[in-house]
Amino acid sequence: MASHYSCFLLALLVSLATLNTSLAARRLLDTPAPESAPVVPTLPSIPTLPKPTIPTELPPMPSIPIIPLPKLAAPPMPEIPITLPTELPPMPAIPTIPSIPLSIPPMPSIPTTIPSIPGVHLPPIPFLSPPPATTSP
Repeated sequence: MASHYSCFLLALLVSLATLNTSLAARRLLDTPAPESAPVVPTLPSIPTLPKPTIPTELPPMPSIPIIPLPKLAAPPMPEIPITLPTELPPMPAIPTIPSIPLSIPPMPSIPTTIPSIPGVHLPPIPFLSPPPATTSP
């Protein structure tokens, strides 16, 4: 019931809001036409600009002065010995490979029970405890 009331109020509000604008538009349409068209001012004439004078010859290019550079002394080149070695260097010694033991030590065993601490009682962990024994009647 409340939704019908609010819809009615919304429609009433919209119609009242547009009432003034529709009356204003009607008033504009009822105004008489002007007696004569307004006079349009003429555009002023654009003055002509003077023509620029462009020189036909370019001025001569300026000369670039030549600066003498000082001579730099080159460092002396090292001399390469001409004699080549005739013998090869000795071969490096091959390292010895360590021997593999024939017996392998045994793997440590994983404990299956949790050690108990005196004076401390821990509840059993369901994942690690065995399932309860089934008894048949």
